[in-house]
Amino acid sequence: MSEEKSQVHISKGLPQGNLAYGLNKGYKTQTYKQAPRQSRKKGALNKRVKFVRDVVRDVSGFAPYERRGIELLRIGADKRALKFVKRRLGTHSRGKRKREELSAVIQGQRKKAAQAKAAAAAEE
Repeated sequence: MSEEKSQVHISKGLPQGNLAYGLNKGYKTQTYKQAPRQSRKKGALNKRVKFVRDVVRDVSGFAPYERRGIELLRIGADKRALKFVKRRLGTHSRGKRKREELSAVIQGQRKKAAQAKAAAAAEE
């Protein structure tokens, strides 16, 4: 009987079963995939919200500070634009996000103008 006990505690590779020692000690449980928390979905953009925001942007246009930020970006003063919108919005990360949004608007306007120019050239 003493031989069995000595054999149980000799580890050959990884321990097996519910052992009270070693790296894998403890009761063996089955792991399952946990559903994502509801709080992780907060702020995710869906189609309806995007549509509503686009309509509001088309109707109301840009705020005065956003128009000034766009002008600063157009002349190439990216750092100055960041400082300006950061001061208006309160935090550095919000300022960076707004600067990226405004530069995307400028790119969209340039793309639209190029398409209109190409369409006009194709008609002639």
